Amino acid sequence: MPLARTDTNPLFGVGATSTLRLVVYLALGVTLMVADYRGHYLARARQYAAVAIEPLYRIAAMPADAARNVRLAVADRQALTQENQRLREALLLTQARLNRLSAVAEQNTRLKELLEVQQSLGLGVQLAKLIDIVLDPYRQRITLDAGARQGVVVGQAVLDAYGVMGQISEVLPTTSTAVLITDASHAVPVVIERTGLRTIAYGSGSSDRLDVPNIPVSADIKAGDKLLTSGLGGSFPPGFPVGEIVSVAAEPSGMFAVAVARPAAALERSGEVLLLRPLVDPVGPPALTPEVGPPAPPPGELMNLPPASESTGGAAARPARGHPLSTGHPLSTGHPPITAVHVPMQSASPSPRARS
Repeated sequence: MPLARTDTNPLFGVGATSTLRLVVYLALGVTLMVADYRGHYLARARQYAAVAIEPLYRIAAMPADAARNVRLAVADRQALTQENQRLREALLLTQARLNRLSAVAEQNTRLKELLEVQQSLGLGVQLAKLIDIVLDPYRQRITLDAGARQGVVVGQAVLDAYGVMGQISEVLPTTSTAVLITDASHAVPVVIERTGLRTIAYGSGSSDRLDVPNIPVSADIKAGDKLLTSGLGGSFPPGFPVGEIVSVAAEPSGMFAVAVARPAAALERSGEVLLLRPLVDPVGPPALTPEVGPPAPPPGELMNLPPASESTGGAAARPARGHPLSTGHPLSTGHPPITAVHVPMQSASPSPRARS
């Protein structure tokens, strides 16, 4: 069924008039295009039209741009969150490694100081590591990772790179316990380096204090004096740093002075220590030296000397200079020298003097 025509005046109708109109429009279009190409007459008109139409393009593209921006924002946020998480983890890992390197560097420094001390001592030492430490007013102890299997014995001196720390008080198969010099029950015989005054430093129960009581008032002692082990008692070899005098005050009675010293060892910071091996000193008289004498007579022969009463008239036989085996000098006795006679055992029996 054909559709009914609603337009009464179409642009291109059917017939000669419509064809002529189409030809006129095409010619006009061609003329305008040639004129615009040659003289650019419509460039300004196109610019104005583009400026007028551009907002329409932007409005039409706004939904797509908004969707794209939202999608990019969400993706960027996720990427930034993941990157931030990775960077945070990397930072934590790097910080942990840096802390570990710092700890290793400090440990290497302490071990180097201990090695220098070991080389400078010239004594037998053993390296041990702290595995526990107790620093309370009533008990100042450290536990080491070396015991009886490593040759540790009770009474060994414990040192660090700076001075005396204490001595071994208990030994187990694989661990040992040392009492610090700051323990209230411990005392160290010391000598003041500057004056040579001998005294005793007692532990105070505090890890940063030693008490030095009963000092004569007339003694020359002042803050800054160094305390060294005196060697008395045999527990600590002489010459090791113990502490430094901090203050000196008089007792209430006024008869003695009391000094306070700071320990030389880093009791709260040391992680490795040195154990001095006990030195075995020789006890008793020295060993006898072997006697050196004339060689023994050859087998089968004996040296038969006549009695002194028969040869020299009672005078003892003495070797004379120039005569190897003479009983006396001819000028002093008036007798010719008498020499020893070697007699074979088959021909004569030895005399009683020879048998004795």
